[in-house]
Amino acid sequence: MKSIHSSLRILPMLVASALAFSAAHAAAPAQDGGYARGRILVEARPGLSDADLDRVLKEFGGKKRKVGQSRLHIVELPANASEVAAVAKLSHRPELKFAELDRIVPAALAVTDPYAGSEWHLTKIGAPTAWDSAMGRGVTIAVLDSGVNINHPDLKDRMVPGYNVYSGNTDLTDICGHGTAVAGTAAATGNNAAGVAGVAGAASIMPLRIAYSDSAGCHAYFSTIANGITYAADHGARIANISYTGIAGSSTVLSAARYMKSKGGLVIVSAGNNNIDENVTPDPALVIVSATDANDAKASFSSWGSFVTVSAPGTYIWTTDSAGGYSQWQGTSFSAPVIAGVAAVMMSARPDLGSDQIESLMYSTAVDLGAAGRDPVFGYGRVNAAAAVRAAVAYQAPVDTTAPAAAIAAPLASSSVSGLVGVTVNASDNVGVARVDLTVNGTVVATDTSAPYTFSWNSTGTANGIANLVAVAYDAAGNVGKSATVAVNVANTVTTVAKDTTPPAVTISNPVAGTVSGNVAVSVNASDDAGAAGITTVLVIDGQTRAQGTGGTLGYNWNTRKVAAGQHTVTATARDAAGNTSSTSVIVTTR
Repeated sequence: MKSIHSSLRILPMLVASALAFSAAHAAAPAQDGGYARGRILVEARPGLSDADLDRVLKEFGGKKRKVGQSRLHIVELPANASEVAAVAKLSHRPELKFAELDRIVPAALAVTDPYAGSEWHLTKIGAPTAWDSAMGRGVTIAVLDSGVNINHPDLKDRMVPGYNVYSGNTDLTDICGHGTAVAGTAAATGNNAAGVAGVAGAASIMPLRIAYSDSAGCHAYFSTIANGITYAADHGARIANISYTGIAGSSTVLSAARYMKSKGGLVIVSAGNNNIDENVTPDPALVIVSATDANDAKASFSSWGSFVTVSAPGTYIWTTDSAGGYSQWQGTSFSAPVIAGVAAVMMSARPDLGSDQIESLMYSTAVDLGAAGRDPVFGYGRVNAAAAVRAAVAYQAPVDTTAPAAAIAAPLASSSVSGLVGVTVNASDNVGVARVDLTVNGTVVATDTSAPYTFSWNSTGTANGIANLVAVAYDAAGNVGKSATVAVNVANTVTTVAKDTTPPAVTISNPVAGTVSGNVAVSVNASDDAGAAGITTVLVIDGQTRAQGTGGTLGYNWNTRKVAAGQHTVTATARDAAGNTSSTSVIVTTR
């Protein structure tokens, strides 16, 4: 591909001088102390039904809205409610993984420079050599930002349908200019004898507007970011780039990132431009990027900290602008999409590799800067696209025959339980745990795909007496490990119905109608006037029985990669002890 290299090297000489809310929430809500008024964010534990979640939120008058196919919910509060008080109380509810304020975060932009420069960063990271193997074709990068100029000459051929998460429509106009610059850094068209080249010049760009503009600049919310990540994961993007700061410690963003990672994706985030240790705890769900300069030193503005995983050029990056031209930008806003582009090229060269493998190979081939090994300033080092792609092409996965380990930490054996029961599972694996199922008397009641593995089991769906709980852990290679059985005594009040002619109520809380991809956690809940303990539930997908069990909850892991793209019907049928039945269905579309 020497012709590509030669044309790309002269590009700088050819250059002339940024799920949605409803429309009612298009305008930015009133703000106080850096968070949204009138709403908070929560994640339900696997197994918690919609009805039970409604009861948890009732105390605060909260009304929930599900975020895509995830377990995240945006909770609208009454005008007189205190967001801080609601979060403080809900954070201690065992039915929830977390509750937090919907905080406001800024774009990770340092300064701009309208004068001509060159794409020095491409040579620095070895991108032209990496392009001998791939340029990102077949991989979609979701750009969660201020919008994108989808008609820019260097971007228009890279576009796939996007969404305006903030306003709840398809208006992708770049309101700040930031998103167009980020998109061009990652994937401006390469080898077209015009403009600039992105790191992954043949990748697709999914523009997702998450931001609003005010006198202080471009800002987003935890909720719009999590909504955008979930949308990207549900609609086939393998990479989500978020060039905004102050989000790495958000439970909501981490939950959405874990959701995307469970589907084989990566979420890449800017470290920030405060030139301080951000003091954020590292989390494997996020790739956090600091910025370097042309001399492989830390960029003067770049933040650092133990959460940084890798670094990339972020000074004087020549890229696309929202006016249809080109300009130079600085900030970790632009080091992040460099990493997004490298990841896309690696995925394009080896589409069979999972996100963990892509990360590991990127980190192991980075140029080690600063203190030996991973350090708080550069992470594993400055990215080396050429070496990373070579490693991806040559990678051969070791045969994994080691089963995961699982143990139920709570409740304790022989304890008495009733109502909603919090279940905590510890699981580990030599490579990584893919998911954990919780079974009660042999029925899978819920599935969790990310640590900490916690569940909300409604024990009213189990007959009084001894119930046997077992956690089953799976790794990506299909190895299975089971916990020891924990026997507990179920002691719920029993309702007696003289003559039961009322059919049970059955709902599918996940998935909801819409687009799904990868592994989908199907969750079915049933209730009956005579009690859920006598219910038998059957799950059918496209006419084929996939799972069945007894009690009020049924869970199933549906691998949509094994079915044809298109529409599929998910049906749940519940039968009570008296023989009354009812069914419900959801139609989803796989990609």
